[in-house]
Amino acid sequence: MRILGIDPGYDRLGMAIVEGDASKPQVVWSGCAMPPKGEAQDRLAVVFDEISKAIKKHKPDRLAIETLFFNANVSTGIGVAQARGAVLASAGRAGIAVMEYSPQQVKIAVTGHGAADKGAVARMIPRLVSLSPRKRLDDELDAIAVAICSLADRYPQPRVKRIAKK
Repeated sequence: MRILGIDPGYDRLGMAIVEGDASKPQVVWSGCAMPPKGEAQDRLAVVFDEISKAIKKHKPDRLAIETLFFNANVSTGIGVAQARGAVLASAGRAGIAVMEYSPQQVKIAVTGHGAADKGAVARMIPRLVSLSPRKRLDDELDAIAVAICSLADRYPQPRVKRIAKK
């Protein structure tokens, strides 16, 4: 199974391709899309294009994305929701099934504890998968965690129906 894991963001979007199964996940590729500051439609077009490129290049079986978590900053939440929309549109265009996971589900899958902090998740990732020695942003590590969570999902149910490409 090959999963495209996404940590949605408006300023930085974490992406990772993880394959195998929950007992032996392997990171094929990971990175961050960082749309340039500017108009929302231009930023979201970059998100759509980056996801489309990752799908075309790596041919994942499904896309896994973290559900939206609203904190006190509604403006940030709206931007992240828009970025999620661009990700979902790209997956829909490609006919890729989408699985959504809450932050707690991801934390449980990676650390075994749903209330773990971001640091605990980041420290656990290198214990679960072999990573090349380079610095990674939190968003990239979170995308790896989301993909690992999806590999551990025994009964995945697509949250978004596939649509035929026209």
